[in-house]
Amino acid sequence: MFIQVIQGKVSDEAGLRRCMDRWSEELRPGATGYLGTTHGMCDDGTFIALARFDSAEAARRNSERAEQGAWWAETERCFEGPVSFMDCPEVTQWLGGGSDDAGFVQIMEGHTTDPNRLRELAEQGADRIHRLRPEILGGTLATYGDGGYVEAVYFTSESEARSHEKLEVPDDLSSLFAEEGRLMGEVAYLDLHAPVLVSAGR
Repeated sequence: MFIQVIQGKVSDEAGLRRCMDRWSEELRPGATGYLGTTHGMCDDGTFIALARFDSAEAARRNSERAEQGAWWAETERCFEGPVSFMDCPEVTQWLGGGSDDAGFVQIMEGHTTDPNRLRELAEQGADRIHRLRPEILGGTLATYGDGGYVEAVYFTSESEARSHEKLEVPDDLSSLFAEEGRLMGEVAYLDLHAPVLVSAGR
């Protein structure tokens, strides 16, 4: 899997929503290798989208489509200032990856000194975390460049996620969380209170 992360401050939220709807209806059928997108607005006006493709080549082909270029020229006008694109060629899915049943998605961004170990920890603790916190449906960990990462965690609802944040963590998970925290370093959190979840077949 390959994930492209698109992120920027929005000046025209209604216009952006129309553009995203139009992409799903008109451009998605021609996007070969497209798997799905998680996107939404954060409280500070930041829009973020995680577009999933089966390969970097499929993402590149989509970007090169003439209709994609025309669509982006219109969509870009909905943003205030530059829009960043992060291409993530290494993607780890845990608990089956993202879920279109999620009512809340939390995205974490940062840099790590050891992306391989961070991916190992995400996979090792997944089943035990789910037993402790069944409201966690799954997640993806995508890395790019020199240790950059974007992790998305999918929850049944925000209220359940918040209510379980203070649960006592058993010893076997505590050490795993501590190592994971050290590797994640300084984290930027982007909360999607009303995520839009699109899959290729939906």
